[in-house]
Amino acid sequence: MLKFLLMTIFMTPLCFLQKSFWMVQNFLFLISFLFIFNNFISNYWMNISYFLGSDLLSYGLILLSFWICVLMIMASEGIYRVNNYSNFFLFVVLFLLIMLFLTFSSSNLFLFYLFFESSLIPTLFLILGWGYQPERLQAGLYLLFYTLLASLPLLVGIFYLKNNTNTMNLFLLNDYSFYYSLFYMSMIMAFLVKMPMFLVHLWLPKAHVEAPVAGSMILAGILLKLGGYGLVRVFPFLTLSGLNFNYWWVSVSLVGGVLVSLVCLRQTDLKALIAYSSVAHMGIVLGGLMTMTYWGMSGSFTLMIAHGLCSSGLFCLANISYERMGSRSLLINKGLLNFMPSMALWWFLLCSSNMAAPPTLNLLGEISLLNSIVSWSWVSMLCLSLLSFFSAAYTLYLYSYSQHGKVFSGTYSFSLGFNREYLVLFLHWFPLNLLILKSETCIFWL
Repeated sequence: MLKFLLMTIFMTPLCFLQKSFWMVQNFLFLISFLFIFNNFISNYWMNISYFLGSDLLSYGLILLSFWICVLMIMASEGIYRVNNYSNFFLFVVLFLLIMLFLTFSSSNLFLFYLFFESSLIPTLFLILGWGYQPERLQAGLYLLFYTLLASLPLLVGIFYLKNNTNTMNLFLLNDYSFYYSLFYMSMIMAFLVKMPMFLVHLWLPKAHVEAPVAGSMILAGILLKLGGYGLVRVFPFLTLSGLNFNYWWVSVSLVGGVLVSLVCLRQTDLKALIAYSSVAHMGIVLGGLMTMTYWGMSGSFTLMIAHGLCSSGLFCLANISYERMGSRSLLINKGLLNFMPSMALWWFLLCSSNMAAPPTLNLLGEISLLNSIVSWSWVSMLCLSLLSFFSAAYTLYLYSYSQHGKVFSGTYSFSLGFNREYLVLFLHWFPLNLLILKSETCIFWL
């Protein structure tokens, strides 16, 4: 694990060279492929160095981090074109990638917490430095205070754990089980806010709407997965408490998923719609995780990977039309089928992935999660059916409103996409549909 970390760290001076934008991106591609070939696909910790290690859960999420960071740089060509501090932008992206890499590969709970919190700082810089509207300051503060307030108890919980067990190694902590409600709350609250669970999700749409395309892609692609990853890591020693209290969170996330889907149907802002749909998807992931069944755990991992690729691709698309139209409003972004005919195919492919149509990985994840939640309680069928229905409804709404209708009269030309944009979208969509052929790695990882 250390070799990949050092490769990434030693790339930071490259960010400050003149005209090194695409070179950094190519090197990151290289590291991604090296990471794929060096596969640690096993369900126990491998490649253990002093504090780093990787099992299949980490492997999938680290690979996703590398992949999304490469695509972020490709999608943010506008920053390079107008030279909007492009070197510093590269540095922030690379720093964020290093923090995410360390978060997912830490085998020590305290270091996991440290890097988990550190990933906030570059995200805040992305939103404040390259965001669009003046409200980005408020969005950044929302992001910071929601996350920091919830994760201070986590720090106290980790020290309590260290005091009682004399270890903070995740692998050794699996042998313990605690039944203590306050400890349980302090350990999981930070991850629930990060996911984000319904009721503590308000920071997410704000941050998304104000963030630049790179900020949105990394938020939807990786930072929401930190919550799910943390929960999977702490549940082995919270099993007893989980059996008693988890029904609260399953109920909140399922009802919340339905309500957020209804909120989606009222959005006129492209980015806000995609951001709220992320909340609904992560709601079902949270519900599956909280059942603590085999199906639930593997399904949530699958859907986290799938949602990371799919949601990030949709934000890319929203940005492509924003660059042409100068607005993200659905009232102006309509009739795009006449305006950018070739892009409509990608809108269709990524929207269909978002509503979990076959053969995408989203379908596999959602089927597993439906299995786990229904086996936990059959009453949940009601919420799940509504959730599935509205998920299809708002995705169709997004697609049909943006592609069909009369083109806004203020647009005076039509524009096909650049090769770079098609490549970014292809690299989101292709792994999403390819991974279903190798789905045993997603399902058999426990």
